[in-house]
Amino acid sequence: MAAMEARIDGVTGTVNSWIVGDDEEVIVIDPGDDAAAVLDAVGEREIVAVICTHGHPAHTAAVPEVAERDEAPVALHPADIEHWREAHSGDDPEIEMADGGMFEVADVSLEVMHAPGHSPGSVCLYCEDLDVVFTGDVLTADGPVPHDDEFPDFSRQLSSIGAEVLTLPSPTRVLPGHGADFTVGAAEKRFDSWVAGGPGGFVAGDPA
Repeated sequence: MAAMEARIDGVTGTVNSWIVGDDEEVIVIDPGDDAAAVLDAVGEREIVAVICTHGHPAHTAAVPEVAERDEAPVALHPADIEHWREAHSGDDPEIEMADGGMFEVADVSLEVMHAPGHSPGSVCLYCEDLDVVFTGDVLTADGPVPHDDEFPDFSRQLSSIGAEVLTLPSPTRVLPGHGADFTVGAAEKRFDSWVAGGPGGFVAGDPA
């Protein structure tokens, strides 16, 4: 069976977790805090990696338990390691992601795009084979997700969105860490308003 993606809605409140793979193997993206829900969705398939789009606990709490089942490596950008250590007392992630890095699962590839702003180590994962990009908290249907802690760099986040996400083909589906999916083309229509006035969501009737 060809590779595909699946969403686990609201594992942690409104956090989306994602599974990419086929009938035999998967990569899990942002397991949230409900390992049982993630593992139930994975079923008997092998977990070959667990990828964190960033280090905030709402997205990573279940990572150790999910990864442990199949001894899968955990991937995180090193700039977010302090966020990881605030929530996890065990080992650090085995894989230090870098811009341009690649992950392979089933018959598709995921390309790492470093996109700092929401956090220093935020990344997006672009899958050209499936015509999708996983954006974590870099960009959601409600716009960029600012963060109020020590790295509230909204201008840098906008720069990351413009350089990484909006350079992808307009029909590319954006699969975010919160809320519904949309397209790069829909985000392009809102970008100027974010630059001018800060974060703002899609309004009713905006194309998805």
